[in-house]
Amino acid sequence: MPALSIILIAHNMERELPRTLKSFSPAMQQGLSVDDYELIVVDNGSRRPFRQQELEPFAPNVRVLDAPDPTPSPVAAIHQGLVAANGELIGVCIDGARMASPGLLVNALAASQLHPKPVIGTLAFHLGFKVQMESVPEGYSQEVEDTLLARCDWEKDGYRLFQISSFAGSSAEGWFKLPAETNALFLKRSHWRDLNGGYDIRFRTPGGGLANLDLWHRLAEDATSGLIMLLGEATFHQVHGGVATNALESPWAEFSREYRAIRGVEYKRPVRRPLLYGAFNAESASHIEFFSSSASSR
Repeated sequence: MPALSIILIAHNMERELPRTLKSFSPAMQQGLSVDDYELIVVDNGSRRPFRQQELEPFAPNVRVLDAPDPTPSPVAAIHQGLVAANGELIGVCIDGARMASPGLLVNALAASQLHPKPVIGTLAFHLGFKVQMESVPEGYSQEVEDTLLARCDWEKDGYRLFQISSFAGSSAEGWFKLPAETNALFLKRSHWRDLNGGYDIRFRTPGGGLANLDLWHRLAEDATSGLIMLLGEATFHQVHGGVATNALESPWAEFSREYRAIRGVEYKRPVRRPLLYGAFNAESASHIEFFSSSASSR
């Protein structure tokens, strides 16, 4: 049985998913072999469904599942992936358009040994030099992004993605403060089971609304868990027309209404001091300087 399972939810990501898988593949993830972990792609109703044989060249340890009843929300697809996962530690990426830094998985596995009930998260970055909610209206596009990726030659060193990216809005306060959400969430399989899959199936708006933030908030409030953030590792969002990240008009009002209907309160960002685990290299450390400079200018 693999030590680790990674679940990636994909919908109409013909351009993005191959890059995501390459970044998560044994060829790019440090310190792990093909037998150490599995990648599970759940295709959530793509116009042209993904097939395993076309994705295996990017990651030989991938399995592809088709969501039997695809919905605009990815939550049901996540539950399907969790049922299929074999690893003792299971990571969920609600958005299959997010690439991974090379030490993400080996550090998540190491961090999982630090507490009996670990909750492990990462910061999120957007490809491009602004958050994509700002850059897309200004002309940032898939073509611009393709050029950036080609120039940085990320396939030789995935840490070069830090050179062409910026903090996502949920991670805008930098490495040393708990983000509003994580886009690579790792829990032990027993913890996922105790949470009945974690993600609340009542979040039905496109993209899942605040489902990801909701789960992260509930996990952060659980004082019996060990909340751990990985330093120097991250996920990187590719522009793909997503309903939240790349929308020209913010869907926050709709997402907030759904959250209030489910929880009965307004959403509030979680506040807790996590354990920080990991190390920086030259690329990821450059964002420490960036954050310090931007903070001092406010």
